Amino acid sequence: MPSLSIQGLTKRYGATVAVDGLSLDVGAGEAVALLGPSGCGKTTTLRMVAGLIEPGDGSIRLDGVDITRQPAYRRGMGYVFQSYALFPHMSVSANVGFGLDERGVGRAERDQRVSQALDLVRLQGLGHRKPKELSGGQQQRVALARALVIKPAVLLLDESLSNLDSKLRDAMRQEIRDIQRALSITTLFVTHDQIEAFTMCDRIAVMEKGRIAQIGSARDIYDDPVSRFVAQFVGRANVLPLTRTGDGLSLAGAPVSVSSVPTGDVDLFIRPQLVKLLAPSEPASGLDRLTGKVTRVSFVGERVEVVVDTAAGRIIVEPPAGTTPPDEGADIGVGWRPADARAFRREDA
Repeated sequence: MPSLSIQGLTKRYGATVAVDGLSLDVGAGEAVALLGPSGCGKTTTLRMVAGLIEPGDGSIRLDGVDITRQPAYRRGMGYVFQSYALFPHMSVSANVGFGLDERGVGRAERDQRVSQALDLVRLQGLGHRKPKELSGGQQQRVALARALVIKPAVLLLDESLSNLDSKLRDAMRQEIRDIQRALSITTLFVTHDQIEAFTMCDRIAVMEKGRIAQIGSARDIYDDPVSRFVAQFVGRANVLPLTRTGDGLSLAGAPVSVSSVPTGDVDLFIRPQLVKLLAPSEPASGLDRLTGKVTRVSFVGERVEVVVDTAAGRIIVEPPAGTTPPDEGADIGVGWRPADARAFRREDA
């Protein structure tokens, strides 16, 4: 499969810079997510790659060939829209075969490829139905089959699971990932949902204000965020104000250690599942620690959240599964390994 290379891609709308010099390489057969909040430029980037929006600057290359100014119909890309964009008056088969009709594919080949695409997305025997006769998940599969039937060089997915309920979304994440791997198709996936990005893609490009803030595997981005924005957007983190002392850093007077500390005012970031609950007098060898009071214990699906109020601020703890949580109102200690903590400049918030 071809590889996709984006270099210096920029798009402005008047004084607003929607995409700001974005560069990204997607390897052959690789799935990469553009992950970020609304308005960060991820869908604009995807539409420029598809040829639906003309870039202001930069280049897009497919397997080394510059396609920056090529019209969309010549790029050979399959696009799955957020709304699915199915034709309501056409049957499922007609919707899936639309791109083949536009390309002048003969009827016999067209029918065979439509049948194969419907088999791939598990819609055998439903080709005669209209979109309104299908469930949301089935409509999503039709849109995916329509994108795949043309044998695209690149598959582009634009928030394509956002209209599904949570249970169906879980199932479709795995289905799409299985299909992407089976076909080894180069894929660029836009989402604001971290779980989708983590479970469906090989690498994740976190976007902020039209730029890529960090790119890497899910574990790289979660465990080692390079900026305050990434640390707060990906997953959850406790944020506590650090104070500089003569020989280091402290939280509410308690000395703490952080591996890398930028200049200026800084805050400490620590993931809830990396914080340990300790008895108030329990030794905490190798840990930085605070003491506080349990103010809330919540059962959230498969995990428990324990909220502890400390002199440095409120800390959320997610103890390991099977752990008996403390009682609300109990005095307790919290501790974490210095290697698990990060510090980011407060003025970057």
